[in-house]
Formats: sequence, structure tokens, C-alpha cells
Amino acid sequence: MPYYKVLKLNKEPFSTSPDPYFLYPSISHRQALQRLEIAVRLKRGMSLILGDVGTGKTTLSRALIQVLSKETGIISHMIFDPAYDSEFQFVTYLAKVFGIRPAFRSVLDYKEAIERFLFKKCVDEENIVVLVIDEAQKLTPSSLEILRTLLNYETNEYKLLQLVVIGQMELLPRLQRIRNFADRVSLKYILNPLDVNETKDMIDFRLKQAGYDSGEKLFTEKATDLIYQHTQGYPRKITNLCHSALEELVMKDRNTVEEDIIMEIVERDREVELIQ
Repeated sequence: MPYYKVLKLNKEPFSTSPDPYFLYPSISHRQALQRLEIAVRLKRGMSLILGDVGTGKTTLSRALIQVLSKETGIISHMIFDPAYDSEFQFVTYLAKVFGIRPAFRSVLDYKEAIERFLFKKCVDEENIVVLVIDEAQKLTPSSLEILRTLLNYETNEYKLLQLVVIGQMELLPRLQRIRNFADRVSLKYILNPLDVNETKDMIDFRLKQAGYDSGEKLFTEKATDLIYQHTQGYPRKITNLCHSALEELVMKDRNTVEEDIIMEIVERDREVELIQ
């Protein structure tokens, strides 16, 4: 039986999968999502979301796609791992994502086909086409140049493609070095780690989403303070530590995660790091 069933939960509360259902709406994440929705609906062109590893960027991207998919007239596409070696590979994949057929022999042919596709969908059919790119720090200079070209496709009133680029902080200086690219960014937002209160709220939120309703705190105040201290508010680290804590809780046949359990996990992880 899964450990969460022993705790009378319906789901795994601290899975690291990017499930929008478990996206804790911190101030930072909520504002990012709201601003992205506005930028897309106003057809502003390119939006840039940056954050360190483990700040919840991928989950945020899934949440955005989920929200947009419910809107009539918005066609959204997503690229999860944009690591392509050449312009031709990248435009070929873009065409596949957009459902463009047939295949073409040159980058220029693909660019023209994508422009025709965007004009048809956005102008003739009055849709909004959104492309979300996660892990955008993996984009090569040639792929970034393709995106810069796509942002040139526009009417007198708006950009044809609504581009949402999500990546680690290292992406920003790369974009700034590309002429006529950084100034195309209509929205730039940085996701920050959670503060101590948000860390506690995130833990409670995910437990509630998983079906916990006993009315008693599953984590003591001192335990959550230690969780914040050792994770510094990074959602992925919080999730991993809480997952291990609940496993320990079940194995020790205890009812509450106290600070000794957190300290034991932290010390064990440190020993593993030293061995590696």
C-alpha cells in the first residue's frame, strides 16, 4: 500500500511531477500566471519567465497551458526540451508542433510556411496562437535567431505569435546579447523562492489537495521551520524533503512529523552527498 494511503490521503501530496493541480499559488507564481494570461490575450508577443532551478517554472508552464486550453479561440502549443543542433532541425520541429504539412527542404521554406500558418490562424480565423517553450536556456543561438524571426511576423496591430519563453536565469544575458531580441520582450518576470510563511502554506496546501482533512497539523511548527531553513523556500526541495518526511512518519509509525525526523533526513542526505 502506498504510504499516502496509510495517512488517509487520496493522492501523493509531494510528487515532483509538474502537476498544475498541486501548484501552490504563491504571490510570485500567481502574479506570473496572471501577467502571462494578460500578455497573451493582448497579443503582446514575447513573454519571458526566469527562475533558478526548482522554483516551479515547469509546473507554472503546465498551469498556463491548462488555463489557455479552456479558452475558445486560443490555440496553445508547448515545447518541453528545445535542444536542437541546427536551424533546420528547429524549424522542422516547429512545423510539426503547429501541424504544418508537407515537409520542406530549406529553412526559408519552413519560415514562409510558418508565417502563412500564423496569418491564416490569427488573421483569417481570428485565433490567438501561443507557443510555450520550457527549459529555454537550452536554446542554441540559431534557434534563438529563428524565434527572433517569428516575432517579426505581425499585423499593424499585433504580433501573430504569442511566445512564452521559460528558462533559468542564465538565459537573460544571452538574450541581451542578441541584437533586436531583448527589446521584443513585452513581459519579463522572475520567479522567486518562497518565504517561510509561504513554505508552510505550500505544505498545507499540497496536503489539502491530496485529501488531508483531519484538522490536526501533520507537520509541527518547528519541523516546517527546519524545512524552510534547509530548502530556502525552493518548491522542488520542499517537495522532496516533505516526501521523505512522510515516508519516515509511516515507517516509524508516528502521527506527526517533528523536527527530529527532518534533522535525520537532512543528515542522511548530507552523508550521501559526501560519498558522491
